[in-house]
Amino acid sequence: MSDDTNVDDSPEEERLRDQPERRDDQSASPSNDEDPPNESAGASTDPEEETDDGPETVDDLGSSVDVDPGVEIDEENAEDDLLGGLQIDTTEDIEVPDRLVDQVIGQAEARDIIIKAARQRRHVMMIGSPGTGKSMLAKAMSQLLPEEDLQDVLVYHNPGDDNEPRIRTVPAGKGEQIVEAHREEANKRNRVRSILMWIIIAAILVYAIIVGPLLLGIFAAGIIWFIFRQMKQGTDTIVPNLLVDNSDQRQAPFEDATGAHAGALLGDVRHDPFQSGGMGTPSHERVEPGSIHKSNKGVLFLDEINTLDIRTQQKLMTAIQEGEFSITGQSERSSGAMVQTEPVPCDFVMIAAGNLDAMENMHPALRNRVKGYGYEVYMEDTIEDTPEMRRKYARFVAQEVERDGRLPHFAADAVEELILEAKRRSGRKNHLTLHFRSLGGMVRVAGDIARAEDREYTTREDVLQAKQRSRSIEQQLADDYIERRKDYELQVTENAVEGRVNGLAVMGEDSGIMLPVMAEIAPTQGGGKVIATGQLKEMAEESVQNVSAIIKKFSDVDLSEKDIHIQFVQAGQQGVDGDSASITVAAAVISALEDIPIDQSVAMTGSLSVRGDVLPVGGVTHKIEAAAKAGCNTVIIPEANEQDVMIEDEYEEMIEIIPCSNISEVLDVALMGEPKKDSLVDRLRSITDTAFEQGQNTVGSASGSSPSPQ
Repeated sequence: MSDDTNVDDSPEEERLRDQPERRDDQSASPSNDEDPPNESAGASTDPEEETDDGPETVDDLGSSVDVDPGVEIDEENAEDDLLGGLQIDTTEDIEVPDRLVDQVIGQAEARDIIIKAARQRRHVMMIGSPGTGKSMLAKAMSQLLPEEDLQDVLVYHNPGDDNEPRIRTVPAGKGEQIVEAHREEANKRNRVRSILMWIIIAAILVYAIIVGPLLLGIFAAGIIWFIFRQMKQGTDTIVPNLLVDNSDQRQAPFEDATGAHAGALLGDVRHDPFQSGGMGTPSHERVEPGSIHKSNKGVLFLDEINTLDIRTQQKLMTAIQEGEFSITGQSERSSGAMVQTEPVPCDFVMIAAGNLDAMENMHPALRNRVKGYGYEVYMEDTIEDTPEMRRKYARFVAQEVERDGRLPHFAADAVEELILEAKRRSGRKNHLTLHFRSLGGMVRVAGDIARAEDREYTTREDVLQAKQRSRSIEQQLADDYIERRKDYELQVTENAVEGRVNGLAVMGEDSGIMLPVMAEIAPTQGGGKVIATGQLKEMAEESVQNVSAIIKKFSDVDLSEKDIHIQFVQAGQQGVDGDSASITVAAAVISALEDIPIDQSVAMTGSLSVRGDVLPVGGVTHKIEAAAKAGCNTVIIPEANEQDVMIEDEYEEMIEIIPCSNISEVLDVALMGEPKKDSLVDRLRSITDTAFEQGQNTVGSASGSSPSPQ
């Protein structure tokens, strides 16, 4: 990288040049022994408070909730208190930490990695569900990086080759001074030349008027003007282009390049339509920095990294490896494609993020570089419900109110209702959700409602109203489907019907819906087949095959002479995915085979093994509420999911929940017609009793796991 320019330095720049321009020893990743404390981020510099891993340990960060003086924490009743023992009237009593890393709730492992990665300048890839704090952790990392390393980047005209502008780096804040010094020098030269030009033009015109001919004098004056204009353009080229300006930065840069095209990410050179004829803009003035250059000495955040073009990922990998990357025009048809600068520093820390599918389309070499020189971390969806975590949730509400700046603080009972919603959204007993973005949306809706009513504080009633208003599109559609089906009598919740079962499904992540399943037995036309309709996807088709194995095992009917038709009624264009309808299909087919009716006031959900075990599924809370809305009196769920049920109070008296561990228990609850039903259930138990006992052990061991929603 060259520091030479095509003009003599001004006295101001000579003074600036004497100051250090680049600190190459800082561009390399420092070792653990050489890492200085991060004083700029507010970390303690007391040696007694530091650990070997950094200024603070992860346990120190946000581990307690500070409140105003005089506010106490009732440790004795903290376990049963929704606020974890916090004795507050409103969230106004809770202090919000200044640093983002202290505001992070849950995600202890990810937070620990961010702290270490900031000290050691390591790259990080965070994979997990949206709204779990990936972008917040990336911003927190920029606060932990030292700001004294920041640099300004200048682009100079290259007199030897106009298409290869020169790059120079100086300490942050010096770049603007250098540009100003060059601009002042250029203006001074232009003023002198302008005066000289007008004197010459005036002399020529006076001579032409007196001596003649006048036309020749005007022509000569035009030539003089054009010559001096070209000289002015040459003077303007001495003014460098301030490519990256960190003069106003008070912490390490943070660049969110999510969804950026190649030019915005890697830099670009603007097209110049007047390039020929001497009227064009000098190439160094058309150079534009990319996010990788703006984030030099800071953090580059790339969410959904798999959406980047594969060639862009390759160039990004080169930039990470070299710590510098030349800027060229990204459009092949543009005049900027002829320009390529000297390498521009881009010594950034990359935070790559995405959902689980992000790893599939990510360039393997790029991921390998992150793994080889950094960390990979999976973002948790839930965290154990403890008094300390509940206190942090109360602080989360205070953080959202302060961040928004326009919301009234929340009363204690309003915070309690939000914590109850966090427990419910986790989908697991004794856990709290870590999907803070959607929960923060509810905080803002509730605050907006209170603000519209001109209330001093947001109340529990505002939160309840916000829960209704902030329903997802899927939940609104599900409620609409339920009402429409009632209008057309497509939903049956009374009497008994053979071969028809009220199944339960989820739409999106938080919306339950009742999905009837019908089965019919018909004479075969060429070997017994199981025919299922309703836009079934791969996992749903496999669950149907598992059901057919169970039926063949216990049924007295020769299935080689029968075709089994299964219909998922009004499954819609989205079809059926997952295996949570397995017991529904089994019950419908068995009812049709044995001519035993199913109680239509019963709804059910659950996966089924080939031995008849009822296995856990996801979304049981939303499914139960959907059954209650539809008018069912009883719902069957897997026994392993009993601990995950957290339905709203209004539904508790509307519906009875019966957990079952095997298919015989399901049929005992769902079938009607005592003589035939009892005979069938007894026969099923006698045939598969051994398998059921073994299967119960399998279900018991699976009950502690977190089933994925089906």
